[in-house]
Amino acid sequence: MLDRSDERVKHNESIPDLVKAFIDRIRSGDLGMLPVAVGLIVISTVFSILNPVFLLPNNLVNLLFDCATVGIISLGIVCVLLLGEIDLSVGSMSGLSSAIIGVLWVNAGWPVGGAIVVALVVGAAVGALYAALYSRLGMPSFVATLAGLLALLGLQLYILGPTGSINLPYASPLVRFGQILVMPAWLSHVLALVPGAVMVVIGMRTRERRRAANLSSQPFGALALKAGILTVALEFAVYYLNLGRGVPWMFGLLVVLVVALNYALTRTRWGRSMFAVGGNREAARRSGINVRRIYLSAFMLCSTLATLGGILSASRLASSSQQAGTGDVNLNAIAAAVIGGTSLFGGRGSAYSALLGIIVIQAISNGLTLLNLSSSLRYMITGAVLAIAVIVDSLARRSRVSHGRA
Repeated sequence: MLDRSDERVKHNESIPDLVKAFIDRIRSGDLGMLPVAVGLIVISTVFSILNPVFLLPNNLVNLLFDCATVGIISLGIVCVLLLGEIDLSVGSMSGLSSAIIGVLWVNAGWPVGGAIVVALVVGAAVGALYAALYSRLGMPSFVATLAGLLALLGLQLYILGPTGSINLPYASPLVRFGQILVMPAWLSHVLALVPGAVMVVIGMRTRERRRAANLSSQPFGALALKAGILTVALEFAVYYLNLGRGVPWMFGLLVVLVVALNYALTRTRWGRSMFAVGGNREAARRSGINVRRIYLSAFMLCSTLATLGGILSASRLASSSQQAGTGDVNLNAIAAAVIGGTSLFGGRGSAYSALLGIIVIQAISNGLTLLNLSSSLRYMITGAVLAIAVIVDSLARRSRVSHGRA
C-alpha cells in the first residue's frame, strides 16, 4: 500500500530542470523563435565584418524606420497564415491606400485624418470581400487574393491618373512621423523597462496559480534572471540608438501593434479560436466556434493592416505613386512572417514572428545596400533565407508529429 505522506509535489523546478526542458522542446521540434534569432546574429556579424557602418547607430535607426512599414503589413499576414491561408494582395492594398491618401488629402483638399479613415474602411471592406468569397463561395484564398492583387493595382493606377505621382506636404505631421520623428531619450529608456516588469508580474501570477494547483512552477531566480537579461538588452539597445537619432516613433507603433496582437492571440477567446481553426477547421466547427466569423476577422485585419502599412509607406516616401506597393512588398511581407516562425501549415505562429522576420529581411537589404551590391543579389539571398525557413518549419513539423506534439 502506498504511503501518501511520501508523495510530494515539486513546486519549484530548478534551473537545470528548465534547461533540460528547453533542450527537450528543441529536440521535439518546438523551435519557437530560436532559428530567426540565430539567423539575425549571423547576418549582423557578417555584415558588420564586411562593412563596419552596418552597426553604427544612425544606420540602425534608418533600418528601424524601414522595418515599420512592411512590418505592419507582415503582421496582417501572420493572421491569415495562422488559418493556413494566404493574402497575395497586401502589396496592392498598401499601394491603393497610398493613392487614396494622396488623392483625397492633396488633390481634393480633405483633412488628412478623413483620408486615413476612408483608406482604412476600404481596406476592411476588401478583407471582408475575400472572407465572403472563401466562406460563401469556396473560392481558395490564393485565387481570390491573386485576383484582388490585379484589381487593386488597376484601381490604384486609375485613381492616380496620368500624373502617376502625388507629392505629400513635407512639413506635415504625417510625413514628419514617417521620416524624422523619434522618441525623447528618457521616454525610450522608461519604455525599455516595461517588458521586464511585465514579465515578472505575469510570471509571479502564473507561479502562484500553479503552486495553488500543486503543479511545478518556475523558480523566482530563473524568472528574475530572464527579466533582468531582457531589460539589460533593451536598455543597451535604446542607449545605443540614442547615440544616433534615437528610437523612431514609427517603429514604436509597430511594436505596440505587435504587443496588442500578441495579447489578442494568446489571452482572448478570439485568439484561441484562431489557433483552433488553423489547427483543424472541422474540429473547431464541431466545438462550437464560428469559423466564418474567424475567417472574416482574419482577412479584414490583414487588409486593414496592409492599408495602414501603405499609409506609413507614403509618409516615409512623402509621395503617392504608381510604384507604391509594387516590387518586393508582397515578397517581404509574406517572407517576414514565415522567416519569423509562423507556419505555412496553419495553427502555429505569433505576432512577434513578423517583428523578428522583418528585421532579418531589412538587415539583409540594408547590408547589401551598404556593400553596393545589386538588388538581384538581395532577391536571391532573401529567397534563399525564405527557403531555409520553410525547410526548417517542415522538418520541425515532422519532428513534432513523431514526438506527438503536433
